[in-house]
Amino acid sequence: MKKVILAFALIIGLTTFAQDKKGNRGEREKMTSEQLVELQTKKMKLDLDLNDKQVSEIKGILTKQAEKRESKRAEMEAKRKDGQKPSKDELFKMKNAMLDEQIAQKAEMKKVLNAEQFSKWEENKSDRKKEFGNKMKKARKDRKLENFEK
Repeated sequence: MKKVILAFALIIGLTTFAQDKKGNRGEREKMTSEQLVELQTKKMKLDLDLNDKQVSEIKGILTKQAEKRESKRAEMEAKRKDGQKPSKDELFKMKNAMLDEQIAQKAEMKKVLNAEQFSKWEENKSDRKKEFGNKMKKARKDRKLENFEK
């Protein structure tokens, strides 16, 4: 009888630990690009103390950026569905184009913002980049642990 109870407790314990700890991570609905642009613009207005003219100009910049990003994302997903992977030359061209777009965005922002606002914008941008890097490191570490546990 003791062995049956022990085996039952062991089975229940193992099945409890085998449950997915992440929850419903993939089921969350994503916001539209217009919603993201609106939120990003309002956040920048608060952080940088922008006037209405600056807000409208920045909203235009961010909208163009979001449209480009969405088209690239759709293009890449279509290629992935076909099973195509980009070659080294294609990766180089994509990264080079991305850097050119970042340079152009920086120039546009410099035109819209004053010197103090621009320096604060760059500082916030570098902080976000560091946070994203830390988040990605944590995600990689979690994936390694998940693969190890399997």
